[in-house]
Amino acid sequence: MDTTETFVGLACVDCDAVHDPDETTGRCPDCGGILDPTYDYDAVDVSRKTFESRRFDTMWRYAELLPFARESAVTMDEGATALVDCPALADELGVGRVLVKDEGRNPTGTVADRGQSLAVTAAAAHDASDVALASTGESGQSASAYAARAGVDSHVFVPTRSGFTNKAMVNVHGGDMTVVEGRIGDAEAAFDDALADEPDWHSLGAFHTPYRHEGQKTALYETVEQLDWAVPDAVVYPTGSGTGLVGMHKAAGELVDLGLTDDTPAMYAAQAEGCAPVVRAFEEDRDVPEPWQQPDTICGTIEIPDPAGGALVLDALRESDGGAVATSDQDILDAAVTAAQHEGLELSPSAAAAAAGAWELAERDELDAEDTVVLANTSAGSKEDDVLRSHLMSKGI
Repeated sequence: MDTTETFVGLACVDCDAVHDPDETTGRCPDCGGILDPTYDYDAVDVSRKTFESRRFDTMWRYAELLPFARESAVTMDEGATALVDCPALADELGVGRVLVKDEGRNPTGTVADRGQSLAVTAAAAHDASDVALASTGESGQSASAYAARAGVDSHVFVPTRSGFTNKAMVNVHGGDMTVVEGRIGDAEAAFDDALADEPDWHSLGAFHTPYRHEGQKTALYETVEQLDWAVPDAVVYPTGSGTGLVGMHKAAGELVDLGLTDDTPAMYAAQAEGCAPVVRAFEEDRDVPEPWQQPDTICGTIEIPDPAGGALVLDALRESDGGAVATSDQDILDAAVTAAQHEGLELSPSAAAAAAGAWELAERDELDAEDTVVLANTSAGSKEDDVLRSHLMSKGI
């Protein structure tokens, strides 16, 4: 494998064993725990000027802090997304500054592109002929696109309620799609059954592969650099499986360890009230979320009742002095419309959970008047424009 010089291996978050990435592709072979790429940070020779001297073009500009060399990347120039100042939203929240990290501008319109670029790069390095995953939609579309780029076959298992655009584009990219009656848990069960019959398939599932959260951490590197190396006071992240929030928290710690910044942002997980296992676990001071028994929210891409990275998300929230917030579907849809009408930004309904969550945090006085708050827009609003339009129509607009 064409790995970077500083990449040490894959460390298990449970048993601390470190595994050779040439030999391990999924979970820890010793205990089944989640694997996390680790580096020799003493050997990472970078400074602020290192990155400032490079074009702000893709996430691969941070190659020293990624497992694979840029030359071997399966990439469509993901990353380098806009950080949009939103003064109207800042006034409404009563904070110093609100910025939206607009991940809808990635190649397939989702932050998942960062993780799938890295995960499919790993699959290609292992000479995988097929990649597969269960998905609520976004990561499935992304995986099929990057698999097409790499010249490998993709197999995507989605629940019936997955959005039309995501399902359509899986087919357009040549992916083999299985639509499973029910919700994400049913799709995951079907995927597990298929994987048992096809052991050579390379899993791209959240926290099944060690690389999806690793790719998504680059959004935090960019955010801090775009703020001229000032660390935001808070990051509010719409949370399903947890790859994005876990990745960004890891990146914040890396920047401190490397002496590039002095602090880390408070991380906040935003969920919908109809499926909020992380929020409930945080409020009940649990280490691991209990599965949500009856998920019911319009926010389909974050409707994940048993998040694979739930324990890591809770660790990130507590380590960063952040928190967790759940809001109603009505508030989330209203937040998406407000962002569109007051700032021109198109947030998907699921991503708008971050905006609605920020409003709730402000009402609770958890955000201060001088705070800089970053909201993650994890996917393009155009993917579910019918949901937003229907919401307006229900109000007679």
